[in-house]
Amino acid sequence: MARPSRNLDRALIAAGQALYPSTGCAGLTIRQVADAAGVNIGMFHYHFKTREAFLRAVLEANYEDMFSRLPVVTEQLARDFSHTDLLRHALKALGHWSREHRGFIARLLADCMAHDPVARSFFAANFPRHLERVGQIIAAAQQAGALRAMPLPQAMAFCAGAISLPLIAVGTVVDSGMLPAPRKRSLEAAVLSAAAVDERIELVLHALGTPLPATRKAAPKASKKKKGTS
Repeated sequence: MARPSRNLDRALIAAGQALYPSTGCAGLTIRQVADAAGVNIGMFHYHFKTREAFLRAVLEANYEDMFSRLPVVTEQLARDFSHTDLLRHALKALGHWSREHRGFIARLLADCMAHDPVARSFFAANFPRHLERVGQIIAAAQQAGALRAMPLPQAMAFCAGAISLPLIAVGTVVDSGMLPAPRKRSLEAAVLSAAAVDERIELVLHALGTPLPATRKAAPKASKKKKGTS
């Protein structure tokens, strides 16, 4: 008997990726996925066996899409591009992926906070991977003097806070339907657009590449003359 086409498992995963931001791990059902993919439930069980295994496949497919966009710094790349350009490439990969998948990220974080075992296990196993790769690029740039020296976690938190966090926070508000249409369009252009992401990346690179101003010593206070003295 011929094995069923791999196109079916891809269709199921694509359906799961589309449904996940609105359902989360807890709300995603086999029936929903099969119906959305146009696949019978028997094929779902053939390919994935369990709902938990399917959820892991959906989360991993999204993550691998992002991870594959990050530059692998080879000797050739290191010769051809500056440290700043390599970091720009990495931040653009992360920033634009986060822009495209902000609903996925927000839902994944919510699932982790809700102690969903599949989401927490996935997060713990995978997220250190891209942090390590980007961290290596930042560390090399710091060692070369292209970026100011600071603890690596601080530099990475600054990048994430300036570039991706606005996508998640503002995106959640925009997607909630609470805002009037003009305000929604304004935020989409000013914060959530590709141009806005690129602008924040350039601001981050400028900030990390600018030395901190020298600390000025406070001027000594003038001593007060005691009464009765000339």
